[in-house]
Amino acid sequence: MTGTAERQLGRRERRLPAPPAVVWRSLTEPHQPGARPWLRLLDDEVEPRVRRAGEPGVVVWSSLWPRRPDDVLTFDLRPAGSGAALRWTLTTTGAVPDDSTTGHLRYRVNHLLWSELRSSYGQ
Repeated sequence: MTGTAERQLGRRERRLPAPPAVVWRSLTEPHQPGARPWLRLLDDEVEPRVRRAGEPGVVVWSSLWPRRPDDVLTFDLRPAGSGAALRWTLTTTGAVPDDSTTGHLRYRVNHLLWSELRSSYGQ
């Protein structure tokens, strides 16, 4: 099924130890000089393009998956204690994938953020 209606494929919110402005910069400039590398892509993934960014509350990425060009990742940030609450939402205007593929997409976003990005802040 294809069309222009946006459908949600996944969403999750967790806290990160860095403040929102730092996380925002990590998402808009994932390869900052001097920063620990965290955006480690698989062979079937591509570097996302920042489609929109409003500091320090929102970042919108293009798809990580060339075979799924209609997917979009939206990141919403807000203060949470001394760190940030980060919520990601994966949407598509293209075909909704099967459950296995959807699970893989969610897993990859979770891994990149809650493992790789978090560890880049020393945790």
